Amino acid sequence: MNGLVVLIPVALGLGLLGLVTFFWALKRGQFEDLDGAAARILIDEEDDRPA
Repeated sequence: MNGLVVLIPVALGLGLLGLVTFFWALKRGQFEDLDGAAARILIDEEDDRPA
């Protein structure tokens, strides 16, 4: 029973921290261009450095 007194607030705190972090990333535009990020990995850019 004493373990639950500690673990339940820790679990709720970590959940709240994750939710706050998600909304922070959403506000900063982290999820705006998901298709562009997926397409950029397929673009083969030429290396301009001489061999």
